[in-house]
Amino acid sequence: MELMEKLTIEQITNLQKQYGMTQMQDYINNGMVWNLEGCVGRSAMDMLKSGACMLPVEQHEDYYGHIIPSRNQLEEGTTGTLLNSQNFWAMVENGEIEIDVEAENEL
Repeated sequence: MELMEKLTIEQITNLQKQYGMTQMQDYINNGMVWNLEGCVGRSAMDMLKSGACMLPVEQHEDYYGHIIPSRNQLEEGTTGTLLNSQNFWAMVENGEIEIDVEAENEL
């Protein structure tokens, strides 16, 4: 059995752009999402859990001062990590997951 090559961050970023998820990833990357209204943070958490988005390489604080860890501070393959996103986007590319292209318009 041949190991599948993992997607790069650049490839994931291109897929996020194709499917309209760049704004949410940008909000997560700069920490802004944790200071916006609750429904935006909940949407971000859903996207992190699925792997559609990933945490940035630096940690942030939310509105209440809670630490949001970086993706490198977490166990590999868990919510918010690069491996979680690689797995998600590989399934999108393989047709195992279908995405609504209008996702970005809902923010």
